[in-house]
Order: sequence, then C-alpha cells, then structure tokens
Amino acid sequence: MSAVPTLGGTPVLVLKEGSQRSKGREALHSNIAAAVAVSEVIKTTLGPKGLDKMLVDSLGEVTVTNDGATILKNMDVQHPAAKLLVQISKTQDDEVGDGTKSTVVLAGELLRRAEELIDKKIHPTVIVSGYRKAEETALNVINQLAKPISLDDKETLKKIAITSMNSKSVSDAKDHLANIAVDAVLHIVEKRGERNYADVDLIQIIKKQGGGAKDTQLVMGVVVDKEVVHAGMPKRVEKAKIALLDSPLEIEKTEIDAEIRITNPDQMKAFIDQETNILRDMVEKLAAVGANVVICQKGIDDVAQHFLAKHKILAVRRVKQSDMEKLSRATGARIVTTIEDLTAEDLGYAELVEERRVANEKMLFVEGCKNPRSVSVLIRAGLERSADEIERSLHDALKAVATAVMDARILPGAGATHVEIAKAVREYAAKVGGREQLAVESFADAIEIIPKALAENAGLDPINVITELRAIHSKNGKYFGVDLTTGKPIDALANGIIEPATLSIQAVRSAVEAASAIIRIDDMVAAAKSTSAGKGKSESKSESKSESSEESKD
Repeated sequence: MSAVPTLGGTPVLVLKEGSQRSKGREALHSNIAAAVAVSEVIKTTLGPKGLDKMLVDSLGEVTVTNDGATILKNMDVQHPAAKLLVQISKTQDDEVGDGTKSTVVLAGELLRRAEELIDKKIHPTVIVSGYRKAEETALNVINQLAKPISLDDKETLKKIAITSMNSKSVSDAKDHLANIAVDAVLHIVEKRGERNYADVDLIQIIKKQGGGAKDTQLVMGVVVDKEVVHAGMPKRVEKAKIALLDSPLEIEKTEIDAEIRITNPDQMKAFIDQETNILRDMVEKLAAVGANVVICQKGIDDVAQHFLAKHKILAVRRVKQSDMEKLSRATGARIVTTIEDLTAEDLGYAELVEERRVANEKMLFVEGCKNPRSVSVLIRAGLERSADEIERSLHDALKAVATAVMDARILPGAGATHVEIAKAVREYAAKVGGREQLAVESFADAIEIIPKALAENAGLDPINVITELRAIHSKNGKYFGVDLTTGKPIDALANGIIEPATLSIQAVRSAVEAASAIIRIDDMVAAAKSTSAGKGKSESKSESKSESSEESKD
C-alpha cells in the first residue's frame, strides 16, 4: 500500500480508515491474475471433449454443467476485474446465446500476453492500440470468410444447432434436439424490411420429469401445466373459442365488515340461491358470447364448474400470468378483468384445445393457434438435473440457429476461423511500425488459444496441432480446423462443423473490449469493510481508475 500523502509534513487522509489501495504494476498484475484465473476455469470446458464443472451453492444445491454462462453465473466471483469477464459472458449469452466460453478464454489469453508485454516495458496504451488494430483486421477476415446461407437450407441450420450442442452432455439426443431447434426457430421467424428476425423469447420451454431426452417434443402452440377442473367437462375441444379471464369465477368476500342476522332457513336458502344465480349468470354470459374454452388466472367456484360442464365448456384455473400472456399472444384473445365486459371480439381462437397426460400428470395443449409464431418445447428427462442441462443445451441451439437465420452467414468451426485470423493478423503486423507491432503479434498468438484449447481438452498435443493448421492455412486451406478424434486438420465447412458469423464477431469484440478495459486500469481503491448493524455480511466496494480518466482530469 502506498504511503500516506502529506502537506507541509501533515498527513492528509483522503480515504476512509481501513481502505486499501494498489496502483501501478501491482494493480495491473492483480487485475490480470484475477481475470486469467477465471478464464483458466472455463478453458477446460471448451469444445466437444471439454470437461464438466460441479458447482455447489450456499444452500448445498449441486449443478453439474459444461455451459459457460451457467458456470460463470453461479461462481461467486468477488474480484472486480474477474467480474468484468462474467459480464462479457452474460453479454455474449444475451446477444448470441453461445460462444461464452470462447469469449472468456480469448479475453484471458489477451490479458496474459499483455502482461508479458508490460514486463518488457511496453506501455498499456500502446498494447490497447495494437489490440484495436488487430481486432479490425480480425473482423475483416471474419466478413471475408463468412458464407451466406438460405432459410430453406434446413440441413445447414441443423448442423449449426449440432455444433452448438457438441460440447454439452446431450450428445446422444443432439440430432433430435437439433431438429426441434430448427423447426421451432423457422416457425417464429418473420420478415422485417430486408432482414429476417427471430425472437427466441416467443418459444415457450416446459420441463417435465419422466421419459428421456428423445421424448422431448415440439408443440405448435402453447402448453399449460394445468388440468381441466371438472370431470364432466370435455377434454378435447376443436375450433376452440377461448376466453382469458383475469377475475375469479366465484363470489368474492366483500371488504365491508358487516353482520347479517338469519332467523329462519328460508333466508339462508335465499342467500345460497342468490350466489348460485350470480354464478349461473357469469357462465351464461360466457356461453352467450360463444366461448367454449375458459382459461382463468384466479379460482373457479364448484358451482360455476358445474354450470360450465353443463354448457360443455372446458375450463382451467389458477394459470400463471406469464402463461396467460403467451396464450393471449398465441390465440389473439384479450385478457378480460370483468366478465360483464367480455364480448365475442375478446375471444381467441385455436384449432384444438386438449388435455393430455404427460408423465402421470395432466397438461393442457393449445394447438393450431391464430398466431402461427407461437411454439412450445416440452422437455422430457429422467432426472431434474438432466432436464436442466437439456434446457441449457436447447437454449444455446435455439439462439445459435436464430442468430444464423438473422445474420444469414456462417463460419467454419473447429478453430479454423481463429487460425485464419491469426495468419492475417501476423501479415498485418509486419506493416505496423514501432512497439504496436508487438501487440498486434501478441493478438495473433492469443487468438490461437481456441484451437490449442480444443486440442488440449481432447488429449492431443496442441503444439503439433497448431503447427499443422498453420501449414495448411498458409497453402490456402482457410476452412481447415482440427479433427478432435484424429488430431489431423479437417475441412470444417465441408464436414458440417459450422457456427453463425455473428458469434465470432461478438466474441472478438467482447474479448478485446474486456481486455482493453483491464489493461488500462492503473489504480484500484477498495473501500473499508462496512460493520453497520443489521447487515449479515460485510460489504466492500471497489473503484477502478483508468489512465484515460486521469488524463481527462489533468
């Protein structure tokens, strides 16, 4: 920690007592070490041969996964520099849905190479400038390497989904899940101007224990995890006219505190008859507007159930608000708060509403909806943890296919793109003068960490693999990556090992941005731990000051 500053021999206390400060090389090395430590954790999970991580939370809940976003989300990272890598992984996951591991591993390697340059007295600003120039070259290579695809090319889209799931523990069912991912995305895609758009949030995902991964199915509509409320109601309704109610089909208790004295049984019967009449009127109103399916967010009284059954109206109750919104979007129904306001225009439409048994539980399937861009995936697995891992794998596959559909360009996988980028960046480095050339060359070395890690995780010699790949890329073998079974170069594009171009673009941008942000930090102040009453845990705040901010103040 640096000495306390003085003014005329008198100590000047700038920070609260107990605060810690590190600056210069000490701060830089601390930040880089923390970020590299996070990337090393992720590196062994990279690729089809990557290993899994077991995560145990504070409650003892165990998660076994290979998914980069899940690992980083569940790691209790404290160091502020390491948190930056967690943030870029979240950005990658939100934007593209896949490539989180590549992004974090690349950022860690860029930082490790930067540390070597700093030890050689290369200034951080020079390193950042070199990385930015190399990034521009890398993005140009990606755009030149990218191949256009068509929406009609389902086989290529399926290969993208399979590549995305190759590193997950669902390899035995990846063909089946890839078909589901492609069909689901193609059903929600829409044209916006000249571009295709696919919002994966429109795809509902439901997990149900029982069966296996290959029992997972795509439903062209919405699935509601509720059963029909009355045995006398129909279990199947074709050409359904659907009413969505936000109010209960029952007599609610009044907010007025009042007592009513009943002196004879006739008065009691009058009260009961009145309640029955009110409920009958509610059901009569539903029948009058033409509803034959009622989906209610609140409760349905037993008497109301009886009248609904007499009118052959299928009804379910206590449906989640999120499901109500999905049903509204899918069927075109408006969610009505009071039955008195319900009209025929408020009703939605579906070709079929049917109760089906899934894993000894009954669920409601709403298919053939008015809006064709409403689909659901019902995930099946023997264990809850397996269902969670299938959901994570399917999420990545859906995002990858949706990204490919929107960008309409693909790149070779298996490390081929990264080796081609490294080759182009090295050629560009020769044209860069001064010390920036060293930073550009370091970028080229750093980006080769992806094929090296793929090979290392497969038990191959990374040096031999990268040497062979460099040799074949120098002879215009730009689509060649590493075959993780034989260790030999393979034409990734021809063998269907492909990924969306946007994935690599976002990964390079995010990695360079995170690395540059950390490299520029030369001063770190950690506030004193709070001991305030009522707080179960001590809290610490960290503040980082970059050279650029210092310059702006001067």
